[in-house]
Amino acid sequence: MNRFFVFLFVGVLLAPSEGAWASSAVDENDVSDDASEFISLFDGETLDGWSGEPAFWRVEDGHIVAETTAENRTPVNTFLVWEGGEVYDFELILRYKVDTEWANSGVQIRSERFDDYRVRGYQIDIATEDWITGIFYEEGGRSVLARRGQTLRIGADGAKETSRFADEDELARHINANEWNEYHIIARGNHFVAHLNGNKMHDVVDNGPEARANGILAFQLHAGAPMRIRFTDIMLKPLSRR
Repeated sequence: MNRFFVFLFVGVLLAPSEGAWASSAVDENDVSDDASEFISLFDGETLDGWSGEPAFWRVEDGHIVAETTAENRTPVNTFLVWEGGEVYDFELILRYKVDTEWANSGVQIRSERFDDYRVRGYQIDIATEDWITGIFYEEGGRSVLARRGQTLRIGADGAKETSRFADEDELARHINANEWNEYHIIARGNHFVAHLNGNKMHDVVDNGPEARANGILAFQLHAGAPMRIRFTDIMLKPLSRR
C-alpha cells in the first residue's frame, strides 16, 4: 500500500475528540529515538507525494531544492505541499541548508491550502535575518507569535502571555549559516515545541479562536530577492492521543 495512503488512514485514527486537544501537552522527554516509527516523506530522487510550482522546486543530489533567480522570480510566497493528507499530532524531523546570502523560508504545519500553491497557517521559520530563524509564525494570519527563546500562552479570548526561557542571541549561535541544520518539531494538541540542532527555539500553547488542530505540511519559498534553500531527510511520526 502506498505510504501516503497509509498515513491518511493513521491521521483519521489520530483525530482528536471534541474538546480534547485544548488540554493536551507535549512531554519533551517523551520523544522516541526509534527511527522505525517515522515515515519518510521524501524518496531522495523525485517529488512524488509533493506538489509545487515546477519552475521553483526540483530534486538535486538527493535534496529538495527551492530556488528563485533574477530571471525567475515568484511574485508571491509559493509552497511545496505534501499530498499525504492533513496531520494532527506528530513529530517532524528534517534538515535544511541555505545556499544564498539572503533567504526566507519555513516549514508549514497544520496549515491550509487556499490556491494552487498558496498556503496559510502555522510556520516554523527559516531566514537569514538574525532574529527570524526559530520563531513561531502564522503565515497569512497573526504573523509573529513567539520569538526565538520565548514561551507563549494564548488564551481562549486571544490574549497572549509571554515569558523567556533562553536568550535569542545565544540560541542564534547554534544556527549554522550556509550549513546543514536539523529541525525537530513536535505538535501535540494545542502545544507546539521546535528544536533546532538540539536546542529548543520556542514553546507555544494556542487556545485562541484561530487555533488549528489539524492541517497540511508544506515548505515555503518566499517572494523577494533570489534565493536557494535545500531540504532533505524529511521524517514524520504520527503521535497518539493521551
